[in-house]
Amino acid sequence: MKNLKGVYTALITPFTKGGNVDEDALQKIIEYQIANGISGLVPCGTTGESPTLSHEEHDRVIRLTVQAAGGRVPVIAGTGSNATSEAIRLTKHAEEAGVDAVLLVNPYYNKPTQKGLYLHFKAIADSVKIPCVLYNIKGRTGINLETDTLARLARDCTNISTVKEASGDLQQMKDVIAVTDSTFHVLSGDDNMTLSLIEAGGKGVISVASNLIPDRMTEMVGLALEGKFTEAREKEKALSAFFKTMFIETNPIPIKTAMAMRGWCEEEFRLPICPLSSEENRIKVKQVVDNLNIPMAQ
Repeated sequence: MKNLKGVYTALITPFTKGGNVDEDALQKIIEYQIANGISGLVPCGTTGESPTLSHEEHDRVIRLTVQAAGGRVPVIAGTGSNATSEAIRLTKHAEEAGVDAVLLVNPYYNKPTQKGLYLHFKAIADSVKIPCVLYNIKGRTGINLETDTLARLARDCTNISTVKEASGDLQQMKDVIAVTDSTFHVLSGDDNMTLSLIEAGGKGVISVASNLIPDRMTEMVGLALEGKFTEAREKEKALSAFFKTMFIETNPIPIKTAMAMRGWCEEEFRLPICPLSSEENRIKVKQVVDNLNIPMAQ
């Protein structure tokens, strides 16, 4: 688990029409992911609408994912919070539930200093023995995990060995690769930047798109990791419209809508996340799904 590479799906959290976590749908989605060669599963992240899950639901979704995976693929549970004590509780629970690693997002809203970020992540990492994947996403959290801070954490915490980079800044990602050793891995947080990051020395992606197209994402990334970038770029070209459309509105609205169109889940969200805002965007989502000939759920 210290050598993460490939495609890890940032799982949606399906809800029933009554608004509860749809456990049956979640298990079917997990089976679909594993059957299509995914490298690992990431429950309770941004795509999983984790801010709207109660602590009980959060814990339950993680346990369900671990049980459904059954050791066939690694599970990396989202356990970040803007309160360090809360993140430690969630992270300890995930470790007890049997996850292989945890995903720790930058503390949002607080806008801590770099010293605060260092102390926050170190306290969480020190509280468990499993690997910790840091999640740098300034657009969602209002704070950037600077390269010097990340490098210091990698040196000082033996179980911090990976970062999910969703800053949108390829140069920053390259800088991280340059200042860390070969045991530290950088994963993309953006499907459309994955190949560029792998070319620069990255190891894969924590993917939104792979919720619906795990086989195609696995194929594209696998080619890139083998150094077959011409073939990988051809695969990327065929998926570029899909990648773009999955972010025409706030994630996970488009991907969950696409999943619902193919029968994987209900089109249910938790406020303040809501259904697509226009019929025009709904048509765009349907078109890209239809154009890829994505089959209905079985």
